[in-house]
Amino acid sequence: MRKKLSITLATATAAALTGGLLVATAGPAAAAPGLDSDFNGDGYRDVAVTAPLASVNGKSKAGVVTVLYGSPGGAGAKRIQTFSQNSAGVPGAAETGDQFGSHTAPGDYNGDGYADLAVGAPGEDAGSDTDGGTVVILWGGSGGLSGGTTVSDPARSTHDWFGQVVAAGDYNGDGRDDLAIASDINKVDVYRGGFTKSGSTGGRYSITTPILKVKGLDIFNLTPGDIDADGRTDLVVDGYEGDSDDEYSYNANYWLPGSSSGVTTPGAQKLPAGIISDIGDVDGDGRGDIVIGNQWDSGSNSAGTSKGGAVEILYGTSSGPDGAAETIDQNTAGVPGSNETGDSFGYEVSLGDINGDGHDDLGVGAQWRAILLHGTGTTPASQDAVTLPEFSGGFLE
Repeated sequence: MRKKLSITLATATAAALTGGLLVATAGPAAAAPGLDSDFNGDGYRDVAVTAPLASVNGKSKAGVVTVLYGSPGGAGAKRIQTFSQNSAGVPGAAETGDQFGSHTAPGDYNGDGYADLAVGAPGEDAGSDTDGGTVVILWGGSGGLSGGTTVSDPARSTHDWFGQVVAAGDYNGDGRDDLAIASDINKVDVYRGGFTKSGSTGGRYSITTPILKVKGLDIFNLTPGDIDADGRTDLVVDGYEGDSDDEYSYNANYWLPGSSSGVTTPGAQKLPAGIISDIGDVDGDGRGDIVIGNQWDSGSNSAGTSKGGAVEILYGTSSGPDGAAETIDQNTAGVPGSNETGDSFGYEVSLGDINGDGHDDLGVGAQWRAILLHGTGTTPASQDAVTLPEFSGGFLE
């Protein structure tokens, strides 16, 4: 029998939501060792905020990454650090259009117990290769992030925008963090854990995803998580699917399972559409559940499933995602408002256990507001929605 998400709507402050569901700080006594975003190892999660279109020394869209270090007073209360490609120890130089920080992925890539940060700069000109792209790992340590190492592009001539999406996970279950990198084609390069500051890795392999190969319109997002609880990270890949004329049509997601050899395409499962997704344990069974934001209005020329947008949830099982998705929209009991054209419900989704009950809670961004839904296992009960008038939906991650 398919599990159902039971939700109650929670009232929360704007400060709590804009701090992000997945990066809430925790005291050292409550924090697990090796937190995936604890760059200085003090037991508090840190927050990396990106601004890839920011100007640096007059160079437009050069990009910056700002780190708010966690503390008992919250993220950024004691220390804030900003990085660009002009920062000491960071490879390259800030140039117009580099878009440093377009995508980031924290992980302990060299296994020293400190979280590091992989940063994509897909607009970087690599020699004569315009917009070839690059990925830099900023290294964690007792003093926080410092220095950096470039991740080698294995096939620069075959693509551009290397690093437009990055995702960390232990895809082969060997206990080391791997790094998946996408560019503007439908392949993903996966670098095995064992990174060093000199640039070596534990190996590399490439996978061709089921996403349609249309240069510049390929992989939009990568979301890592262990759906079947086998100890190996799986990967949800988002992009366009093909039609009978091999032209791009609607958005599509595919689940690619992790294995002893890494991410594999045999056994791939097609999922509902939606560019933004997250993975967490909504029902508390120890398996990752996939939440996909489908912000589009339903209609003949759209991948949308509900007027005003919707969120699709696929619960994890021992064999992968449950094939029957649960749909939540603004007409769902316990969710305020009603389905209206243009609401963009599902514009952003983010999971995290806000109240510590063992069930991940779901934040949903919509037009001009955000909604927090508690995964509780009880009957939904409606309360006031969270309104963030200065934002058009979304959460920091």
